[in-house]
Amino acid sequence: MSWLSRMAERQMTKARLQGQLKGLAGEGHPLPDRTGDAFVSAGDAIGFRIMAEAGVLPEEITYKKQAIALRAKLATLTDAQAIKAAMAELARIEMRQAMAEDARRAFLKG
Repeated sequence: MSWLSRMAERQMTKARLQGQLKGLAGEGHPLPDRTGDAFVSAGDAIGFRIMAEAGVLPEEITYKKQAIALRAKLATLTDAQAIKAAMAELARIEMRQAMAEDARRAFLKG
């Protein structure tokens, strides 16, 4: 264990013993699954989390959810015309998702 880990453990133990960790949101519950945060920067993950807690989803996340649902639907289709239409819709949604991601990155840079 590194010196930084030991120091962090000491600080957490001290705060727990002083009662500073009582009554925090989520106390007594497992940590939420945030495996998706591994694919975005720490700053973006925090921003997304704040928006999600406020009940607001970024446009790119909405498109991502739509694409996931459409892929699941596409896997069940057998009609060639329906598959073609679903693939065209998926391409449109993925393009909009990429545009929303690019817009966010451009906004954060400038």
